Amino acid sequence: MQNRTFDVVIVGGGITGTALAYTLAKYTDIKSIAILEKYGSLSPLNSNARSNSQTLHCGDIETNYTLEKAISVKRTANMLVKYAEQVDKNDFLYKFPKMILAVGDDECERLEKRHEEFKEGFPYMELWDAEKIAEVEPKVALKDGKPRPERILASGCTDEYSAVNYGNLSKSFIDSARKTGKDIRVSLSSKVDRIIELEDHYELQTAHGTYVGRFVVVSAGAHSLLLANQLGHGMNLSTLPMAGSFYFAPKVLNGKVYTMQNDKLPFAALHGDPDLTEPDKTRLGPTALVLPKLERYTGGTYMDFWRSLKLDTKVLRVFWDLMKDSTIRNYIFRNFLFEVPWLNKKLFVKDARKILPDLTTKDLTYAEGYGGVRPQVIDKTTKELKLGEASIVPEHDNIIFNMTPSPGATTCLGNAYRDAKIICERLGVNLKHDELVNDLLDGKDL
Repeated sequence: MQNRTFDVVIVGGGITGTALAYTLAKYTDIKSIAILEKYGSLSPLNSNARSNSQTLHCGDIETNYTLEKAISVKRTANMLVKYAEQVDKNDFLYKFPKMILAVGDDECERLEKRHEEFKEGFPYMELWDAEKIAEVEPKVALKDGKPRPERILASGCTDEYSAVNYGNLSKSFIDSARKTGKDIRVSLSSKVDRIIELEDHYELQTAHGTYVGRFVVVSAGAHSLLLANQLGHGMNLSTLPMAGSFYFAPKVLNGKVYTMQNDKLPFAALHGDPDLTEPDKTRLGPTALVLPKLERYTGGTYMDFWRSLKLDTKVLRVFWDLMKDSTIRNYIFRNFLFEVPWLNKKLFVKDARKILPDLTTKDLTYAEGYGGVRPQVIDKTTKELKLGEASIVPEHDNIIFNMTPSPGATTCLGNAYRDAKIICERLGVNLKHDELVNDLLDGKDL
């Protein structure tokens, strides 16, 4: 392949990279965009429906969010809804009932307080007693055919978008980008081995040749940090890959049932929902496990893990601070045991009965091949584990490194809008601001 110059080269064909490609094609005067994906299809890893919770995180059922964050997330999540309304084919966004389930007096009191605080920002959410829960999710409200003995309460709704197939959404973004008539090149099986910074452009070396970009955005998950380190960026950061696993049960849930978050735990609370890829099953999880690799089911990436971890006394201090907390320590050890054959189901079923009180180990099967790896970023300067969005945006360079969005893929269009503003400003290209805000944000900017 002869070297070709593109206005923007995007490394990574997952939901973050494809959302940016669509945003640049539709709402800017950028003429040419290349997307380089190292595997043979778009969204092969964490954006694949098998690798994530398939949830549109709107802030309504995430009890670890403040009201301010929940409202902000709701606005970016709604960008996906607005996008779905504009495309000819929506095979990625679905409506299911959803709820936060509180079990026991303490959790019910916390949920009542939260519901009161959040009701103005989320007026569609209703407070459900046990009888209403039984109407929506009978298997949640009943034990042995009778009402559960402990008090239960839920904050929920039945007519809102709640589930997303992010892999299908990635493909939709590329289809929509191509319909703009811009020069959109998707190069699969094109792993970027090295990025070279020159005076007014970057060269990206792959096995199929070199791509030249006036601006580069790296959205390659945990591998983004390794590419950033090549250019001397993000040297104060390390990554801690957290893997999530799931279990299948027979189809017993009609929608998404999330449990109350433990504020001391930085990881997702247990939830259950209909699986988009296995419609005759209910998926339960995730568990959480630190893995010494950057990708779950692709083999290799062990050495990449050690290069991105950059283990030293500062990283060890972060680990020590985490493990000093008995709640976090017990959670990590217990989740490790969830991966041990035979023992795993016996332990997991005890937790899952919070959602489905009649669940037995015979009902459960380990969801082989499900669950991805999400990099958690360690800031070695502050000696903290950063649980939110992680990006590196050098002040004067035409390059951005996105490692992990927050909260997950839901914010893909919001993050794309943020990156598009930076790209247009630094390249001196027009951003169709008003059109984007009217199309995706109901006329009110973020």
